[in-house]
Amino acid sequence: MDEIQSTLASYGITVDLLCDAAFECLPPISVQSDQKSLEERINVAFMDRNVSVLIMSAILLEEELIIKDPTSMYASDPLWLLADEIIGIAIAELIGGPKAKLAFTHYDQNKPGVLSTLGPFLDDAMAGLIAGCMVSTW
Repeated sequence: MDEIQSTLASYGITVDLLCDAAFECLPPISVQSDQKSLEERINVAFMDRNVSVLIMSAILLEEELIIKDPTSMYASDPLWLLADEIIGIAIAELIGGPKAKLAFTHYDQNKPGVLSTLGPFLDDAMAGLIAGCMVSTW
């Protein structure tokens, strides 16, 4: 958990910023959650090995395909690029089940808070994390 959190922190992503983004742009469904319970759910999600591996894959793809070459065809998040969406949806569903896919779409399209500052792979991975954790609190 500490490794994934420190890696995300190097990209300016903290649990507090993820919580802020989650509550800034609530999905159009009633959510029974508060900051503390969402923080706990995010920390539990970081301990899931599959979630952590998917987040790390998003980080590695971001580094290899965008950070190393900001002019690459991937940097603009082209419509044909689906791998980023697949990672985000997989994270959301691992944490929150099938209905988390709807919340993922909401966060992915609106890109609240810190999500708006991230590249195509990290923004979708974090949207999936937020969506799954928000759905799991319903």
